[in-house]
Amino acid sequence: MSDDAQDLEAQYNARESIPEHPQILARWARDSTVLRQQLPCQIDLAYGDDPGERLDWFPASLDAPRPLLYFIHGGYWRTLDKDHFAFLVPPLQRLGFDVVLVNYGLCPRVTVAEIVAQVRRGLAWSRDRAVGQGADPKRLYLAGHSAGGHLVAMLMATDWDALGRADVGAAIRGGLAISGIYDLAPLRETSINVEARLDEAAALELSPAALEPRITAPLTVAVGALESREFHRQAELLASRWANCRAPVEVPGAHHFTVLDGLARPGDPPWNALAQLLDGG
Repeated sequence: MSDDAQDLEAQYNARESIPEHPQILARWARDSTVLRQQLPCQIDLAYGDDPGERLDWFPASLDAPRPLLYFIHGGYWRTLDKDHFAFLVPPLQRLGFDVVLVNYGLCPRVTVAEIVAQVRRGLAWSRDRAVGQGADPKRLYLAGHSAGGHLVAMLMATDWDALGRADVGAAIRGGLAISGIYDLAPLRETSINVEARLDEAAALELSPAALEPRITAPLTVAVGALESREFHRQAELLASRWANCRAPVEVPGAHHFTVLDGLARPGDPPWNALAQLLDGG
């Protein structure tokens, strides 16, 4: 491996650079298991035919119609599961959201392009069922972490009119992408690509920074202050290229995993950024 490739591996392989990541993931899973048992929710709703196309719906205890938050988990499109992320739900419900946690098929069984298509289907499915759940089909918000941040940006770069779902595009009111990847080309030189299997063309076609936003609603990008310089570059790149993308929110004292904890703590920068999107600010 060349020196440049070794550097990219170090920049993007967050698990290798954060020795305590197994304990963090175990805490997320443990806390989420408890909350899935305590909170009103509908689990493993099928939004498509693929076994990965499942989502959980957590309704807020407020009068209808409620805004809907569609959360997409990370894991470099190849690991993790929605079941790890129910710990986010109560603080997000404090903002008034119904929260949808979405799963998707994982690489290498499916491609990154197919994952993008799946989360599009999941969002459209959620909008179609919003009224029946007590949510507002005209107020959709997006949030995601790591690969989920990439997928949030891809949803905002989607030509929903061309897909025959202009109603979905018109309903997206804002997005929050935390520690996302918006230029996929560097990943081709890392171990991540063993399973992501991105060739040059796919890396370009699936890079939000190389696309135009189709949604005019605001997108906020956030990054942990302790993350690698490449994660900071990724956030700054999208903010510089998309007119609807705000300057990156830097989360003090946070690395690639603990940055997501800020979405579960009212008053922390990620939670505040989402609250601001909800307020239309």
